[in-house]
Amino acid sequence: MEDKVLRKLFLGFIHIHILHHAQEHPVYGAWMIDELKEHGYEISSGTLYPILHSMESDGLLKKTDKNVEGKIRKYYTATDKGKEILIEARKKAYELFKEIK
Repeated sequence: MEDKVLRKLFLGFIHIHILHHAQEHPVYGAWMIDELKEHGYEISSGTLYPILHSMESDGLLKKTDKNVEGKIRKYYTATDKGKEILIEARKKAYELFKEIK
């Protein structure tokens, strides 16, 4: 049960992390999995790709297909809405972390 609760909490952090990087430069799934792993998040492609698709459906990310060595790779960048949400999320996270520190 504890793992389930932590997973729910961390999914929000993962969304913020994705928006942060997608605002800086286009990201793709395998790169994002490696990036999250560097920060202690163990996330599978079966979890990440539905998150990316959901964020795209919500208008937070825009997907662009690129041919990389003969394969189509999907790159995601933050939309204007995604950038606005990230600004708000940063404010809320900052307030929360100040309080629980």
